[in-house]
Amino acid sequence: MIKLSKMTDYGVVVMTQIAQEPDRVVTGPDVALTTGLTVPTVAKLMRMLARGGLLLSHRGAHGGYSMARPASEIRISEIVAALEGPIALTSCVDGSDLSCVVEDSCPMRGGWNKINGAIRQALDDVRLSEMMPPMPYPHGTAKGAVRKARAAAAL
Repeated sequence: MIKLSKMTDYGVVVMTQIAQEPDRVVTGPDVALTTGLTVPTVAKLMRMLARGGLLLSHRGAHGGYSMARPASEIRISEIVAALEGPIALTSCVDGSDLSCVVEDSCPMRGGWNKINGAIRQALDDVRLSEMMPPMPYPHGTAKGAVRKARAAAAL
């Protein structure tokens, strides 16, 4: 089975959440409240996504993270690469940062490139905006959901 890690799945969740209000600076606790993920997990993902150039980090008292580009300009392959590294099914494909001990004598050498390229292309073809649910917050905006969650937690 070819499977992306939970962190990559969660990374797409975090990115779609932040993209709901692209001009807003959000914090890890805000995103954790609205996604159901833990604060440490969200914080780690946000740092990795910022290092990958997908989020912008804002320092200071009103700091946090915001979108680096619109969701329609972010490819799912970019999120996968930011969280997992190069997209490579096996260690012998172009772009892999792994090495294979039998690569020089392997009859499949280079044969996986076509399959790896097809998967990479499929991930390139899907934009973050296409992964976003049409109406994720029944109570209005993400900001409203955060306020409601904070109010419920205060009771």
